[in-house]
Amino acid sequence: MATTQLGDSTVNTVGELPAVGSQAPGFELVDTTFQSLTEADVAGRRVVLNIFPSIDTGVCQASVRRFNELAAGLQDTAVVNVSVDLPLAQARFCGAEGIDDVLVGSAFRSTFGQDYGVAMADGKWAGLLARAVVVLDADRTVLHTQLTDAIGQEPDYDAAVAALG
Repeated sequence: MATTQLGDSTVNTVGELPAVGSQAPGFELVDTTFQSLTEADVAGRRVVLNIFPSIDTGVCQASVRRFNELAAGLQDTAVVNVSVDLPLAQARFCGAEGIDDVLVGSAFRSTFGQDYGVAMADGKWAGLLARAVVVLDADRTVLHTQLTDAIGQEPDYDAAVAALG
């Protein structure tokens, strides 16, 4: 179990992020058209998982925008934005913002939050995903992880990109 801050409250997650050097768990998400989005869809590419609570918050929106900008310059890399928002909300935001260099997946039907240790176990946002980044190489080996100290804090974009080498 790990902790992060949500406002003045400490929030526990259901587990820990995968360890650097370990094999990442597989994932099955739902894309904005309600189709399956799995690790097979990004096979052979490096992957940045941008994990966050809700596309309807400013910090989450900022991270999706920033990773969309960064993705344009990352060769052989897929950026996958993950939350438990309904695909309709994700599609609405991405369409309105012109977000098209990243993938967006909803974990609302999956065990992603448990598998990656990022589902919030308590607090007023229990069940949503904590803000985290997981960077994988093309073989699904974990290169970098970050659980932000606070939900309201943007991830360290530079560290995520640097992990890609």
